[in-house]
Amino acid sequence: MSRIVVTGSSGLIGTPLVAALRQRGDEVVRLVRRPPRAADEVQWDPTSRTLDPRTLDGVDGVVHLAGAGVGDKRWTPAYKHEILASRVDGTHAVATAVAAADHPVRLVSGSAVGYYGDRGDEELTEGSTPGNDFLSDVVIAWEGATQPAVDAGASVVLLRTGIVMAPEGGAMKPMLRLARFGAGGALGSGRQFMPWITLPDEVGAILHLLDHPEITGPVNLTASRPARQKDIAKALGAALHRPAVLPAPAFAMRAVLGEFAMEVLGGQRIVGDALRDSGYQLIHGDLDTAVRWLVS
Repeated sequence: MSRIVVTGSSGLIGTPLVAALRQRGDEVVRLVRRPPRAADEVQWDPTSRTLDPRTLDGVDGVVHLAGAGVGDKRWTPAYKHEILASRVDGTHAVATAVAAADHPVRLVSGSAVGYYGDRGDEELTEGSTPGNDFLSDVVIAWEGATQPAVDAGASVVLLRTGIVMAPEGGAMKPMLRLARFGAGGALGSGRQFMPWITLPDEVGAILHLLDHPEITGPVNLTASRPARQKDIAKALGAALHRPAVLPAPAFAMRAVLGEFAMEVLGGQRIVGDALRDSGYQLIHGDLDTAVRWLVS
C-alpha cells in the first residue's frame, strides 16, 4: 500500500486514475482548489506557486495532472495565459514541495506531445527537438517547472500524453459524436498523424511509471503505431457501421476554433517505444482494437 497525492483528480484522466489506485489498495490524497468536502481532500492554491511540504508527509508519490483544458475555450490572449499559468504555477508548487520533502517522493508530472509541434511525417521520439508554436512553448515551460524537484535529486517522469481516446470527453468525444451521425470524415486533409492512446492505457501507464522510479525524464504516452487522422475516422465509421465521408475543411475549422484549429490540423508522428521498453504492455495496442473499445 502506498500513499499517493493526485492533482486534477476530477478530470478525464484523474477520475479513473484515483479509482485504479484505490482498487489496488493505495491511499489517495486529492488536492482540490475549493474547500474540502471529503476526508481524502486537501485544499491548495496552485496560483500561489507554493504547496506546504507537510502535505507530502508519509507520501510515496505525486501524480500531477492539473491544468486548464487546451480545447475547452477559444484561444483568446487571456485564455492562452491561463493555459500556460495553470500548468507552470501548479507544477512549480508541486516540484518545490517534492524538493523540500524529508524523504524521497516520486513525481509523475503531466505533459503533452504538443512539445514537438506540427512536424508532418517526421518520426519523433523522446529525444526529438521541440517545436516552435504556442503549445510547444507551453510544454517546454511546463516541464521546466519540475526543475526544483530534479535539482533536489527527486525521481521525476514527464507524461508526454497524446490524444486520449475516451468516450467521456477529451479530443475524441466530438469526433465520436460526428462519427455516430455519419459525419466523421477527415479533419482538414486528414493526413496529419494523431498520436493516440486509450484511457485505460493512459491510466495503466501512469500506474506503471509511478511504480518504477528508475524511469525518469520524458516518456511519450502513445500507442505503438501512429495513425493518420483520416484512418482513425475510417476506423470509427467502420466500427459504427456509418460512412466517414463528410470532411471538415481547414478553413471551416479555423472559423470555428480560431488559433486552436492549427493544433488540430497539425500532427506528430510518434514512433518512440520508451514506454514499451520500460516493460509496459499496452491493453489496446492497435487502432482497430482501440476503436472497438471506444465505441463499445
